[in-house]
Amino acid sequence: MALSRVCWARLAVWGSAVTPGHFFTRRLQLGRSGLAWGAPRYLFPRQLLIRHFWTPKQQTDFLDIYHAFRKRSHPEIISYLEKVIPLISDAGLRWHLTDLCTKIQRGTHPAIHDILALRECFSNHPLGVNQLQALHVKALSRAMLLTSYLPPPLLRHRLKTRTTVIHQLDKALAKLGIGQLTAQEVKSACYLRGLNSTHIGEDRCRTWLGEWLQISCSLKETELSLLLHNVVLLSTNYLGTRR
Repeated sequence: MALSRVCWARLAVWGSAVTPGHFFTRRLQLGRSGLAWGAPRYLFPRQLLIRHFWTPKQQTDFLDIYHAFRKRSHPEIISYLEKVIPLISDAGLRWHLTDLCTKIQRGTHPAIHDILALRECFSNHPLGVNQLQALHVKALSRAMLLTSYLPPPLLRHRLKTRTTVIHQLDKALAKLGIGQLTAQEVKSACYLRGLNSTHIGEDRCRTWLGEWLQISCSLKETELSLLLHNVVLLSTNYLGTRR
């Protein structure tokens, strides 16, 4: 369906932290420094071919590679959330964020209400997108498969743009209904939002996407920093993804 194509088109347009451009440029530099630039071993399908030309096995292998890259940023992002807890003025919100971080670190998949209880924290200081520290922004960029090798103001802009688009897609998807999507479209939608859906059954993917949409469609535009962090909060410990 068109929705799936839109999701993957968005992913392709904005690029990724493991962007073929950066990797390919590095290979080119190695070649210019005297190594065999023309050698076939530098021409990897993952860097040089778009997803539609990957074989089924390559699709699974390459998506695993990309997810492993973004998953490495998850503990770092949780640690940044812990660091800002003392800056939150409301005692109840401090407790909720501490509890959420602890649950995730202990391997628990959080409930929807655990995440939505924190929406106020992410609407302004200290966890609004414009208030996040530079290293926090870089880690979030990697979690979103966006390059982190840009100045923080540009990274913030790209994160806000990417999250806004996903939020709009979520509203459209909620109106359409998850039941209208094919199995592949569901898996593509989940992967775009942070879940490595390549090894998870269709039913569990639909359940996870339903949780994501319930959170996303409850948020205002001023609270989209929470949706951005939800890429980590909702996907880290989902059953079948801890690999």
